[in-house]
Amino acid sequence: MDAQASTRDRIVQAAMELFWRKGYGSTSIADILETAQVNSGSLYYFFKGKQELLVAVLEAYRDGIGPMLLEPSWGEVEDPVDKVFALLGTYRRLLVETDCFYGCPIGSVALELHEPDPEVRELIAANFAAWTGAVKGCLDQAGLAEGTDKQGLAELVLTVMEGAVMQTRTYRDIGHYDRAVEQLRRYLDCLRSKS
Repeated sequence: MDAQASTRDRIVQAAMELFWRKGYGSTSIADILETAQVNSGSLYYFFKGKQELLVAVLEAYRDGIGPMLLEPSWGEVEDPVDKVFALLGTYRRLLVETDCFYGCPIGSVALELHEPDPEVRELIAANFAAWTGAVKGCLDQAGLAEGTDKQGLAELVLTVMEGAVMQTRTYRDIGHYDRAVEQLRRYLDCLRSKS
């Protein structure tokens, strides 16, 4: 990797971390420069400003869903339903490791930016679509009851995860996450038993 690519990657990684930890609006350019250990000239060489950097962050999440999230979550898991719950287990682990502070980075940006510009909104949607597409791929192989709307079910899984993360963060209680995921498990088990 050449020096320019390395510098750009450091800036994007710093922004990813800060946007997740502090929020997009509360993260300043100075915060990003300090975390990435670059000067402002380096940042502005690659990005016109924070909005363009947000686009790069969302592209990195979209392009990295496999290596950053799915592959580590699924590891050696074979059963397609167990893969769904292994993915949800990754979010649980992150919540526990951060004392219920962790929030889905894409969900957090979506909630924070009430009216994002079209490019940002499309990238948020693309990230959600990649996530639900991966879950739908599992559900397609799961042997669920005939007529199950697997796309709708994948979207429900995302909604359960995002809502459970939000409640867990609010109450600082992992029980909210566990109860939501347990209800989803019961529902999927029921759909599987009717196949």
